[in-house]
Amino acid sequence: MPSVSVELVAVATITLLAVMSPGPDFAFVVRQCLMRGPRAGYLGAVGIGLGIAVHVSYTLLGFGLLMAQHAWLIEVIRYLGAAYLIWLGLGAFLPSRGQGDPVETVEDSQRRSGDAWLLWQGVLCNALNPKAMLFIVALFSQVVSSSTALSVQVGYGLFIALAHVAWFALLTRLVATRGMQRRLQSFGRVLDKVVGACLVGLGIRMATSG
Repeated sequence: MPSVSVELVAVATITLLAVMSPGPDFAFVVRQCLMRGPRAGYLGAVGIGLGIAVHVSYTLLGFGLLMAQHAWLIEVIRYLGAAYLIWLGLGAFLPSRGQGDPVETVEDSQRRSGDAWLLWQGVLCNALNPKAMLFIVALFSQVVSSSTALSVQVGYGLFIALAHVAWFALLTRLVATRGMQRRLQSFGRVLDKVVGACLVGLGIRMATSG
């Protein structure tokens, strides 16, 4: 049986490698920052952390393995997640109320989007990602020993969630720097469409992958 310290190192290493891998969450946070400013990016980061907490919660309650063993349930989550990513991505190609680049319309965009909705977008982006679900289930079933105290497992889950929040908050901070904002003023709209296309592509890939 591995010691808690060995488990912690393993959980921390795997988590950091996973959270830094580009994926739907990464593209989602970047687009939030482009269209609605850093506040939306930070709220999205917290939402992603809450999405991870959802996966951790049902895994610790014993439902994670049960869900993973039912292929139809994974398929439902996969198609819902794919549809959500495609919907998010298509937003980059729909006509907006204002003109100009995304940076110039941040205040108007924030007025049209409440904090609660911005937060829930992050939750849905992660909670509807079957890869995030399988990652958490695999981590707690293959890396964390079943004999590890529940309080320690909860601590692992809290660390994983906070690691996601910290990473995507850092990403938001980098996108929101003054130098980056100056660059966005020249090609922000094009970049938004590129990120939107990436979200659509990720959604299609999620829908077509087994």
